[in-house]
Amino acid sequence: MSVQELQITKDNGFGKIALGVGVAALAASVAGFMINRAEFFHAYLVAYCFWLGISLGSLFFTMLHHIVSADWSTVFRRISESLMITMPVMAILFIPIGLGIHDLYHWSHAEAVAADKTLQHKAGWLNAGFFLVRAFIYFAIWTALAYSLYKTSLEQDKRYDEKHRATFKAISAPGILLFALSLTFAAWDWVMSLDPHWYSTIFGVYMFAGAWWSTLAFIVFFSLYLRANGVLASEIKVDHYHDMGKLMFGFTVFWAYIAFSQFMLIWYGNIEEETIFYKHRWEHGWEYVSVFLGIGHFAIPFFSLLFRAAKRHLTFMRIISAWMLFMHFVDLFWLIMPNLGAHGEQHAAHGVHVSWMHLTTFLGIGGIFLWFFWQRLTSAPLLPIGDARLKLSLEFHQ
Repeated sequence: MSVQELQITKDNGFGKIALGVGVAALAASVAGFMINRAEFFHAYLVAYCFWLGISLGSLFFTMLHHIVSADWSTVFRRISESLMITMPVMAILFIPIGLGIHDLYHWSHAEAVAADKTLQHKAGWLNAGFFLVRAFIYFAIWTALAYSLYKTSLEQDKRYDEKHRATFKAISAPGILLFALSLTFAAWDWVMSLDPHWYSTIFGVYMFAGAWWSTLAFIVFFSLYLRANGVLASEIKVDHYHDMGKLMFGFTVFWAYIAFSQFMLIWYGNIEEETIFYKHRWEHGWEYVSVFLGIGHFAIPFFSLLFRAAKRHLTFMRIISAWMLFMHFVDLFWLIMPNLGAHGEQHAAHGVHVSWMHLTTFLGIGGIFLWFFWQRLTSAPLLPIGDARLKLSLEFHQ
């Protein structure tokens, strides 16, 4: 297959529209920052974690594909590569979180640490300087892995060489271990430490489960968007979407398993500094969000994807993937927003509150993310034409 056959040279302005929406929405978010700093930074963190999770999940998708030498998923590989290579942009978009550290994290205030023995014990880890150094290390790891895999993939497009497959494995095998550790620590730093008195050793796995789940949904949703525009309509078959549906179903169960395991062990232990997390999410209206999360994040996709026919119905797959992306946002909202004002004067505003800034930050970060993703996707063939497994993937059937 030639590069010309598989490279988009003219589009409907998707990238320009995404960039325009992103810039306009971020500009509107700046107005929100001037009105309510704390609310802005919490809304920004929710949106940021959503889009970063898709980038990280795509990095995991690509590494897992190479480690297990998968054939069927080769047709999705260029999409996952173009998503993971957005990491440098996500590193830049992390800057507002670094600037808002005092509005987000209670442990960053010297007077709070001086008055709290628990924070004093954690000060060696939870301090602003080390927090930013760790963030730099996380992004260095993720960017290095994404760039090296992407660069090798583009080299493979020029000519097939068996050494490329060995290079993919040599990067992915240790890379997936570094990915697991760095993602776990980032989840602790950026989300779990919003309430520095609470801790859960399974929290990193919980965050990974949500990011991976939403990544599968995004890849399916975007692939179907391309199909609706006549792109990769014959190359990505119903059988491919069927297998993606199996993964989406399996990791719906995995997320529920991790979520319930975390809840059950904390409920059983009944230790005050652990149970406070769920107490905050079972009062002031948050109990309704908690119930909705259980139904929307588990029950609806579980029973929807349970049947073979559903996973082979492309209109349904588009709807359920959009629903899954929405529910992942709700999950992050449920994790982050109860901490708004939990340690300060705004404690009375501890109830559920949806702000227009949730929309503007989501569209702002998402617009920039999708613009850069589209630039990468359209700069190379839509399929890895130098991969020997591509033929098997194109011929794949159930």
